[in-house]
Amino acid sequence: IRMPNHPVALELIRESGCAIAAPSANKFGRISPTEAQHVKKHLPEADYILEGGPTRVGIESTIIRLNADGFQILRPGIITASDLVKVLPESAESLTEGLPAPGMLESHYSPKTPFYLYTPDLAGTLDWSKAGLISYSLPDDPSYAKYIRLTQTDDLKEYASGMFRAMHEMENAGLDCIVAEPVPEEGIGIAIMDRLRKAAHGSQR
Repeated sequence: IRMPNHPVALELIRESGCAIAAPSANKFGRISPTEAQHVKKHLPEADYILEGGPTRVGIESTIIRLNADGFQILRPGIITASDLVKVLPESAESLTEGLPAPGMLESHYSPKTPFYLYTPDLAGTLDWSKAGLISYSLPDDPSYAKYIRLTQTDDLKEYASGMFRAMHEMENAGLDCIVAEPVPEEGIGIAIMDRLRKAAHGSQR
């Protein structure tokens, strides 16, 4: 059941007079949309798109499972384990096999353009004149075909809010490949790295 914290979505639910269950507005396995134009790109057959402006968080919600002894995170998001333990204990059980929640495939959130996580070794094998860099802290360089830095202040929430938008922009740029700089795996950085690894899974060297 969808219950977004957004005035347009809440008004749609009120006008509908019933609960709304719906899939995400993107092709399976592809980059998540964060703006109406992203939905239009991936779902051109849609008759209507309800415009509510760009998303504020930028990545998908945290999904948890509740067990007898507490919670398990199935998909990390902006609500972190350290937030949840303030109100619930964390379960000691290991995750079961299978795919109990969306976004748990090894490959997901992927651009059509080959997508890699930045390492110094990988960087030495690329023709940067045909590649784009999504940066967390790496400086711009004239050798990059395209460069997007998502935060100037090491703000992981700012990085998360622009990450999928940057992927869409890079995908539209006619590049040979896209490279994303990893971020620290702390707080929301855990969710960011989950998305980046899954986006890179099918391409990673």
